[in-house]
Amino acid sequence: MNPGRYVFTTVAGGIPPGVTPVVTVAEREGLTLVLRQEDAEAAGLAYDYVAGWLVLRVYSALDAVGLTAAVAHELARAGISCNVVAGFHHDHLFVPYEVADRAMDLLEGLSRRSAAEVA
Repeated sequence: MNPGRYVFTTVAGGIPPGVTPVVTVAEREGLTLVLRQEDAEAAGLAYDYVAGWLVLRVYSALDAVGLTAAVAHELARAGISCNVVAGFHHDHLFVPYEVADRAMDLLEGLSRRSAAEVA
């Protein structure tokens, strides 16, 4: 888990000066930024979702089948929402900040169970 609180916001133009997003997504409606909560507040950017940022340490191919579904299923069973961003090397999960530790525990359990099934 990365330290800090992260938020999703959107801007009509480019990335505002002084803002360093950890994720950007270009959409027709605007540019989505995921950034530290304190950076959004300093830049006067509106947000309504505060997340913890978890990184899956497993190296998975971008065309792998089932990893995102297994993670989403595990979190959904516990009533935890999850926004997934696939990077080249890792999948990044943004979960509600107040349950980020619980999400980590669940995913570590999933990892242990998966390793036991392979062994």
